[in-house]
Amino acid sequence: MGRMRRFLALAVTAGFVVAACGGTPASPSGAASVAPQSQAPQSSDVAPSAAAGLTPVRLQLQWYPQAQFSGYFAAIEQGYYAAENLDVRWVSGGGTIAPQTVGSQPDGPEFTIAWQPKVLQAREAGSDLVNIAQIFQRSGTLSVSWKDSNITSPADFAGKKVGVWDFGNEFEVTAGAQKVGLEQGTDYTKVIQDFNMALLLSREIDVSEAMIYNEYAQVLESTNPETGQLYQPTDLNVINWNDEGTAMLQDALFARAAWLAEPGNEDVATRFLKASFQGWIYCRENPADCIQYTVNAGSQLGAGHQAWMMNEINPLVWPSPAGIGMMDPTLWQQTADVSLDAAIITTAPPADAYRTDLAEAALAELADADTKGESFVKGTVEVTPGGN
Repeated sequence: MGRMRRFLALAVTAGFVVAACGGTPASPSGAASVAPQSQAPQSSDVAPSAAAGLTPVRLQLQWYPQAQFSGYFAAIEQGYYAAENLDVRWVSGGGTIAPQTVGSQPDGPEFTIAWQPKVLQAREAGSDLVNIAQIFQRSGTLSVSWKDSNITSPADFAGKKVGVWDFGNEFEVTAGAQKVGLEQGTDYTKVIQDFNMALLLSREIDVSEAMIYNEYAQVLESTNPETGQLYQPTDLNVINWNDEGTAMLQDALFARAAWLAEPGNEDVATRFLKASFQGWIYCRENPADCIQYTVNAGSQLGAGHQAWMMNEINPLVWPSPAGIGMMDPTLWQQTADVSLDAAIITTAPPADAYRTDLAEAALAELADADTKGESFVKGTVEVTPGGN
């Protein structure tokens, strides 16, 4: 538990616009429907690593601690950051915290986890956040409906009540409907759902937005009152937005351009990326350990739900065809095009909105490691009642 003293999970309460998650802690960032943490684990007032001469940096999470961020927790627990002379402290997200807003502040965290479309939007408002590593290689967003609703494609949204989270989390869904010629309010009714599946379970909406690593599991962890057993995948229809051409880049690591321009900070960023990549490689090979590291970090998710999440997060990272952290230009262009078409942004993002040189330098330091995960095979987990 000694390494836990290096954690910092600040419950930032500044009145930022609700971000990738909000309301109850069940969100596209993957929290389950549990009460918010009243207090997350904190480091000591005087960081022990400061005396050791490590460089302190902060990592803004997109939500409360959970397996979505397990690679970073593993990098702490396994000592990868310390080996790079870094004292990494994470800052909790969740509630009213917009990571892209917090990370854009001149005195904000050095590194931020956020979804790319939201950062593109923030950049148009003056942010200088730059994508320095694209960790998730594919989107985790789904739209889930009951089998008897016969909704198998975006075209089937016509005349339906379509649940989304809003706050920028709905972009893939609404863009998918727009792509097939359906307009919100005219062809279908957009319903703002909370960050859980309550409206779908009660059939107050026809289709619900869900993350494959969180809300989808919430349905499967619920009891079907007609059978007394848990719901099964065969009870549901699922639209995967990766298959519909409107998926957009999600969890990436960002840093402020102004901070990167300061002497020595590109080296700090490269070392941070190297250790973070090692953490994600470790979680690919040792998922059970990484579930425990997430519990150590203060997650309040049930063990069963946490296991599901870890099992679904790894396939979003692996395989990484060009190496973990590297940007897929095709997916970048798709994200930009969908953002423009959906009026998320008004102009095409500039070339300097992302850079790959720092990730390339970090990967060069890991030449002896499997940084692509080409042989990765997704595991299986047992769905547990209530995710317990």
